Amino acid sequence: TTFLSNLGWGPSQAQAMSKIGLAPLPYPYNALEPTISQKTLEFHHDKHHAKYVTVANEMVQGTDMVNDDCVDVFMKASKNGNQALFNNAAQAWNHDFYWKCMKPGGGGKPTGAVSEQIEKDFGSFDEFKKQFDAAGNGAFGSGWAWLSWDGSKLVVDKTIGAGNPMTEGKKPILTMDVWEHAYYLDYQNMRATYIAGFLDKLVNWDFVNENFAKVK
Repeated sequence: TTFLSNLGWGPSQAQAMSKIGLAPLPYPYNALEPTISQKTLEFHHDKHHAKYVTVANEMVQGTDMVNDDCVDVFMKASKNGNQALFNNAAQAWNHDFYWKCMKPGGGGKPTGAVSEQIEKDFGSFDEFKKQFDAAGNGAFGSGWAWLSWDGSKLVVDKTIGAGNPMTEGKKPILTMDVWEHAYYLDYQNMRATYIAGFLDKLVNWDFVNENFAKVK
Protein backbone atom coordinates (compact mmCIF):
# COMPACT_ATOMS: atom_id res chain seq x y z
CA THR A 1 0.00 0.00 0.00
CA THR A 2 1.00 3.63 -0.27
CA PHE A 3 1.27 3.96 3.51
CA LEU A 4 3.72 1.08 3.79
CA SER A 5 5.82 2.09 0.81
CA ASN A 6 5.96 5.68 2.06
CA LEU A 7 7.50 4.44 5.27
CA GLY A 8 10.04 2.44 3.31
CA TRP A 9 8.45 -0.84 4.33
CA GLY A 10 7.54 -1.99 0.83
CA PRO A 11 9.43 -4.42 -1.39
CA SER A 12 13.18 -4.02 -1.70
CA GLN A 13 14.26 -4.25 -5.31
CA ALA A 14 17.78 -5.10 -4.18
CA GLN A 15 16.74 -8.59 -3.05
CA ALA A 16 16.12 -11.01 -5.87
CA MET A 17 14.33 -13.63 -3.80
CA SER A 18 12.54 -12.99 -0.52
CA LYS A 19 12.04 -9.38 0.51
CA ILE A 20 12.70 -10.19 4.16
CA GLY A 21 16.23 -9.06 4.89
CA LEU A 22 18.51 -8.23 7.81
CA ALA A 23 19.59 -4.60 7.57
CA PRO A 24 22.62 -3.49 9.57
CA LEU A 25 22.05 -1.42 12.68
CA PRO A 26 21.72 2.30 11.88
CA TYR A 27 24.52 3.05 14.38
CA PRO A 28 27.61 1.31 15.81
CA TYR A 29 27.05 -1.52 18.29
CA ASN A 30 28.38 0.61 21.16
CA ALA A 31 26.42 3.75 20.22
CA LEU A 32 23.63 3.27 22.76
CA GLU A 33 25.88 2.67 25.76
CA PRO A 34 25.53 2.85 28.69
CA THR A 35 21.74 2.45 28.34
CA ILE A 36 22.05 -0.59 26.07
CA SER A 37 25.41 -2.34 25.93
CA GLN A 38 27.37 -3.37 22.86
CA LYS A 39 27.06 -6.99 24.00
CA THR A 40 23.26 -6.75 24.11
CA LEU A 41 23.06 -5.22 20.63
CA GLU A 42 25.42 -7.84 19.21
CA PHE A 43 23.33 -10.70 20.58
CA HIS A 44 20.00 -9.02 19.89
CA HIS A 45 20.68 -8.01 16.28
CA ASP A 46 23.14 -10.65 15.10
CA LYS A 47 21.53 -13.66 16.82
CA HIS A 48 17.87 -13.05 17.71
CA HIS A 49 16.84 -10.70 14.88
CA ALA A 50 18.91 -12.65 12.35
CA LYS A 51 17.22 -15.92 13.35
CA TYR A 52 13.74 -14.48 12.78
CA VAL A 53 14.81 -13.31 9.31
CA THR A 54 16.36 -16.69 8.45
CA VAL A 55 13.35 -18.71 9.58
CA ALA A 56 10.83 -16.40 7.88
CA ASN A 57 12.77 -16.69 4.62
CA GLU A 58 12.87 -20.46 4.89
CA MET A 59 9.12 -20.59 5.50
CA VAL A 60 8.14 -18.51 2.45
CA GLN A 61 10.30 -20.47 0.02
CA GLY A 62 8.11 -22.33 -2.46
CA THR A 63 5.00 -20.31 -1.55
CA ASP A 64 3.21 -17.46 -3.29
CA MET A 65 4.68 -15.14 -0.63
CA VAL A 66 8.31 -15.58 -1.67
CA ASN A 67 8.38 -12.19 -3.40
CA ASP A 68 6.25 -10.36 -0.83
CA ASP A 69 7.67 -7.73 1.48
CA CYS A 70 7.83 -8.46 5.19
CA VAL A 71 4.62 -6.61 6.10
CA ASP A 72 2.60 -8.42 3.45
CA VAL A 73 3.95 -11.75 4.67
CA PHE A 74 3.00 -11.27 8.30
CA MET A 75 -0.35 -9.68 7.44
CA LYS A 76 -1.24 -12.66 5.22
CA ALA A 77 0.02 -15.09 7.87
CA SER A 78 -2.13 -13.34 10.48
CA LYS A 79 -5.23 -13.65 8.30
CA ASN A 80 -4.71 -17.28 7.33
CA GLY A 81 -3.76 -18.45 10.81
CA ASN A 82 -0.15 -19.41 10.06
CA GLN A 83 1.11 -18.52 13.54
CA ALA A 84 4.69 -19.73 13.06
CA LEU A 85 5.20 -17.66 9.92
CA PHE A 86 3.50 -14.66 11.51
CA ASN A 87 5.76 -14.88 14.55
CA ASN A 88 8.98 -14.90 12.55
CA ALA A 89 8.02 -12.37 9.87
CA ALA A 90 6.45 -9.94 12.35
CA GLN A 91 9.46 -10.22 14.63
CA ALA A 92 11.76 -9.52 11.67
CA TRP A 93 9.82 -6.33 10.91
CA ASN A 94 9.32 -5.31 14.54
CA HIS A 95 13.04 -5.44 15.20
CA ASP A 96 13.97 -3.49 12.07
CA PHE A 97 11.53 -0.78 13.16
CA TYR A 98 12.75 -0.87 16.79
CA TRP A 99 16.38 -0.17 15.83
CA LYS A 100 15.30 2.95 13.95
CA CYS A 101 13.25 4.13 16.93
CA MET A 102 16.49 4.67 18.89
CA LYS A 103 19.52 6.88 18.46
CA PRO A 104 22.51 7.98 20.53
CA GLY A 105 21.60 10.99 22.63
CA GLY A 106 17.89 10.54 22.03
CA GLY A 107 14.99 10.46 24.44
CA GLY A 108 13.39 13.19 26.47
CA LYS A 109 10.53 15.36 25.27
CA PRO A 110 9.77 15.38 21.55
CA THR A 111 9.37 18.45 19.39
CA GLY A 112 7.33 19.13 16.28
CA ALA A 113 4.03 17.64 15.21
CA VAL A 114 4.32 14.52 17.37
CA SER A 115 4.79 16.66 20.47
CA GLU A 116 1.66 18.65 19.67
CA GLN A 117 -0.37 15.50 18.96
CA ILE A 118 0.80 13.83 22.17
CA GLU A 119 -0.29 16.89 24.15
CA LYS A 120 -3.66 16.80 22.38
CA ASP A 121 -4.34 13.07 22.71
CA PHE A 122 -2.79 12.33 26.12
CA GLY A 123 -3.09 15.70 27.84
CA SER A 124 0.63 15.93 28.51
CA PHE A 125 3.93 14.28 27.65
CA ASP A 126 4.12 12.97 31.23
CA GLU A 127 0.77 11.21 30.79
CA PHE A 128 1.99 9.63 27.54
CA LYS A 129 5.14 8.45 29.34
CA LYS A 130 3.02 6.96 32.11
CA GLN A 131 0.88 5.03 29.63
CA PHE A 132 3.84 3.89 27.51
CA ASP A 133 5.71 2.81 30.64
CA ALA A 134 2.64 0.89 31.81
CA ALA A 135 2.32 -0.82 28.42
CA GLY A 136 5.94 -1.93 28.54
CA ASN A 137 5.83 -3.10 32.13
CA GLY A 138 2.37 -4.61 31.69
CA ALA A 139 3.21 -6.90 28.79
CA PHE A 140 3.11 -10.30 30.52
CA GLY A 141 6.14 -12.29 29.46
CA SER A 142 7.52 -11.14 26.10
CA GLY A 143 6.10 -8.38 23.94
CA TRP A 144 6.20 -4.82 22.65
CA ALA A 145 4.94 -1.35 23.57
CA TRP A 146 3.70 0.83 20.70
CA LEU A 147 2.64 4.37 19.87
CA SER A 148 0.32 4.20 16.86
CA TRP A 149 -2.09 6.30 14.83
CA ASP A 150 -5.57 4.76 14.83
CA GLY A 151 -6.96 7.01 12.12
CA SER A 152 -8.03 9.83 14.41
CA LYS A 153 -5.64 9.93 17.35
CA LEU A 154 -2.41 8.55 18.81
CA VAL A 155 -2.83 5.50 21.03
CA VAL A 156 -0.53 3.41 23.21
CA ASP A 157 -0.82 -0.37 22.95
CA LYS A 158 1.00 -3.41 24.22
CA THR A 159 1.27 -6.59 22.19
CA ILE A 160 2.28 -10.04 23.38
CA GLY A 161 4.86 -12.12 21.55
CA ALA A 162 5.28 -10.96 17.96
CA GLY A 163 2.07 -8.91 17.91
CA ASN A 164 1.91 -5.81 15.70
CA PRO A 165 -0.78 -3.06 15.71
CA MET A 166 -1.01 -3.21 11.91
CA THR A 167 -3.09 -6.37 12.23
CA GLU A 168 -5.72 -4.17 13.93
CA GLY A 169 -5.58 -1.46 11.28
CA LYS A 170 -3.34 0.89 13.26
CA LYS A 171 -0.19 2.58 11.96
CA PRO A 172 2.78 2.33 14.36
CA ILE A 173 5.16 5.27 14.68
CA LEU A 174 7.20 4.11 17.72
CA THR A 175 7.94 0.79 19.37
CA MET A 176 9.92 -0.56 22.32
CA ASP A 177 10.97 -4.20 22.62
CA VAL A 178 10.25 -5.70 26.04
CA TRP A 179 11.32 -9.25 25.28
CA GLU A 180 13.90 -10.26 27.88
CA HIS A 181 16.64 -10.50 25.26
CA ALA A 182 16.30 -6.72 24.76
CA TYR A 183 17.49 -5.92 28.26
CA TYR A 184 18.38 -8.97 30.37
CA LEU A 185 22.16 -8.85 29.89
CA ASP A 186 22.16 -5.24 31.10
CA TYR A 187 19.31 -5.12 33.63
CA GLN A 188 18.41 -8.73 34.51
CA ASN A 189 14.82 -8.64 35.82
CA MET A 190 14.68 -4.82 36.13
CA ARG A 191 12.60 -4.17 33.03
CA ALA A 192 11.38 -0.84 34.44
CA THR A 193 14.94 0.54 34.49
CA TYR A 194 15.43 -0.37 30.83
CA ILE A 195 12.09 1.27 29.93
CA ALA A 196 13.02 4.48 31.74
CA GLY A 197 16.34 4.57 29.90
CA PHE A 198 14.63 4.01 26.56
CA LEU A 199 12.26 6.94 27.10
CA ASP A 200 14.77 9.31 28.68
CA LYS A 201 17.89 8.60 26.61
CA LEU A 202 17.18 6.65 23.41
CA VAL A 203 13.94 7.50 21.58
CA ASN A 204 14.63 8.86 18.10
CA TRP A 205 11.90 11.50 17.94
CA ASP A 206 13.08 12.61 14.50
CA PHE A 207 12.20 9.15 13.15
CA VAL A 208 8.90 9.17 15.03
CA ASN A 209 8.04 12.57 13.54
CA GLU A 210 8.89 11.29 10.05
CA ASN A 211 6.57 8.33 10.57
CA PHE A 212 3.80 10.51 11.92
CA ALA A 213 3.98 12.84 8.93
CA LYS A 214 3.45 9.85 6.62
CA VAL A 215 0.53 8.23 8.44
CA LYS A 216 -1.64 11.16 9.55
